Amino acid sequence: MKSNSSNQLFSFSGIVCSTLGHHYTVTRKVTNHINEYRCSHCGNEVTDNFSGSLETLTLKNKEINSTLASFFQKKTRRRYAAA
Repeated sequence: MKSNSSNQLFSFSGIVCSTLGHHYTVTRKVTNHINEYRCSHCGNEVTDNFSGSLETLTLKNKEINSTLASFFQKKTRRRYAAA
């Protein structure tokens, strides 16, 4: 017979974040306006979206941010090279 016990671990930091809110720190600066953040308590990762609000950092969003960062770096290099 299978037991119905859950395999989820108790996380005190998860409770702190759910009651008091996350404490995000910048982990990666993608462009001047878009950053990636990680909660210093629970490790939750989010990023800025195009409307300025935060959304969960999924694999798709990581790929988008990587592509956007490479375009942004090329643009800034070209801009400073021309000046």
